[in-house]
Amino acid sequence: MLFRKGKLSVRKLEDRDEGRLVKWLSDPVVLEFYEGRDNPFDAEKVRKEFYTDEEGLVRGIIEFDQNEIGYIQYYPLGEKERALYGYEADEVVYGTDQLIGEVHYWNKGVGKVLVKALVEHLIHTKQAQKVVMDPQEWNVRAIRCYEKCGFRKVKLLPEQEWHEGKHHNCWLLEYKK
Repeated sequence: MLFRKGKLSVRKLEDRDEGRLVKWLSDPVVLEFYEGRDNPFDAEKVRKEFYTDEEGLVRGIIEFDQNEIGYIQYYPLGEKERALYGYEADEVVYGTDQLIGEVHYWNKGVGKVLVKALVEHLIHTKQAQKVVMDPQEWNVRAIRCYEKCGFRKVKLLPEQEWHEGKHHNCWLLEYKK
């Protein structure tokens, strides 16, 4: 178990989760917000993107009330991201990405519980001084959730992410310990 808070728990990604990732990442409703509807995943793409080792990257499955509902990953920022975002080499900064793949769990406060538990985990177990995310500017629902969890907008990243055929601006959101 990576971390837990109430009905929410996050465990390490396992081989048995491949089918769940394929299901979530081929659902157009989910893809509208994560990866793009023009970029569905099959088993081969899931294995390539989610089952290769990357130094420092932790991948997990989000469970709520003992049901697998989504995916999360977190990692210490690398040199490239530090330079882009403006962080010093001596700062302990973690980045994170997450998705709730079971859409009937959307708009029920689960995202807020997840993000708060994640931040707490990173601060206490990784000694993170800052936690960052870079959602697309148009994803108002996600940004509102993150702001309710204590994140603040610190920098607009112009044309940062390719999504559904064009580049989109992203917000660098930061939680500071």
